[in-house]
Amino acid sequence: MFRPSRALASFAPFLAAPVVAATLALASPAAAETGYSDDEREALRSEIRAYLLEHPEVLFEAVAEYERRNAVAQADMDGALIEINAEDIFEDGYSWVGGNPDGDLTLVEFVDYRCGFCRRAFDHVMDFVETDGNIRFVVKEFPILGPQSELSSRLAVAVLELGGDAAYAEVHERLLALESDVSESAIADMVADLGIDPDEVMERMAADEVTAVLAENRALAQRLQINGTPSFILGGPENAELIRGFVPADDLHGVAASLRD
Repeated sequence: MFRPSRALASFAPFLAAPVVAATLALASPAAAETGYSDDEREALRSEIRAYLLEHPEVLFEAVAEYERRNAVAQADMDGALIEINAEDIFEDGYSWVGGNPDGDLTLVEFVDYRCGFCRRAFDHVMDFVETDGNIRFVVKEFPILGPQSELSSRLAVAVLELGGDAAYAEVHERLLALESDVSESAIADMVADLGIDPDEVMERMAADEVTAVLAENRALAQRLQINGTPSFILGGPENAELIRGFVPADDLHGVAASLRD
């Protein structure tokens, strides 16, 4: 999670000079409009500079407030985008649904199976879904890291269409743990004990229906301004939070608690 104070401390030497310069520059036109003389404007600059040098924490307070306002604005924009695209997010009719289908909150994850952070997030996501017990879990394949990501997502969608929810859940976990390429032999190994014909899976992976699912997911991500994985939406059509990037289970529990308040 982003920690503003730590980040600001790291960049303090770079922030101080430009902020002071900007503040002093702003003083001149404002003073000119009030009819101040050159000497008075110079005195004003000196006073501002002296104050900032004596109270440098003001710079950090100003930047922190700027970050806070940006976060609020981003959250408001995210909420509006979620509401506009609610049906495609929560009820698209083709994405896998796990967890508690009747849960009071839905967790939607945009996943790329070759993404290291998605792999790291898997245990945290499953822990959150299972320990909460009232979370409806939706997965949207969003391959953005190259051909192997594309093949992985096509395999997952094909398995869901041919084998159903249980088969998908198994392959979803196996893909997130797979270290080798998604080859024909790897596909055969993954589906051999799921009652699915590997040749049928390979054929289905190239089907227009699978291509359409991935295209819809990409278009939805673009509308939501999601460009990385994992990305999560937690909540419901009228009250949800968009979470970009990996977060541990405890943070997901915290967001769920705030949404239920």
